[in-house]
Amino acid sequence: MAVTINLWDASAYLETTEDMLAYLDEAARSGDPALLQAALGDIAKAKGMAEVASSAGVGRESLYKSLSTTGNPSFQTTAKVIDALGGQLSVTPKTPAA
Repeated sequence: MAVTINLWDASAYLETTEDMLAYLDEAARSGDPALLQAALGDIAKAKGMAEVASSAGVGRESLYKSLSTTGNPSFQTTAKVIDALGGQLSVTPKTPAA
């Protein structure tokens, strides 16, 4: 019996701004820059890469490249994309590990 495996695409499940920002917040809380980058890419894909790029003031191709698995987005690009998605950056004390 053959097993069929489908890739899971988070962008297909991000329907509202609240969903997108909650997803992004959890990725940011992980402390893993690669996970944050992947979440930004998923959200930009769900919202429309061209729309996000335009709102962030960056080129669409540049945004695709920055948010790819091999990309290395600058902090400025990351901040612009978060702003374009309706979010804002903040820093809070770490929660002690349980």
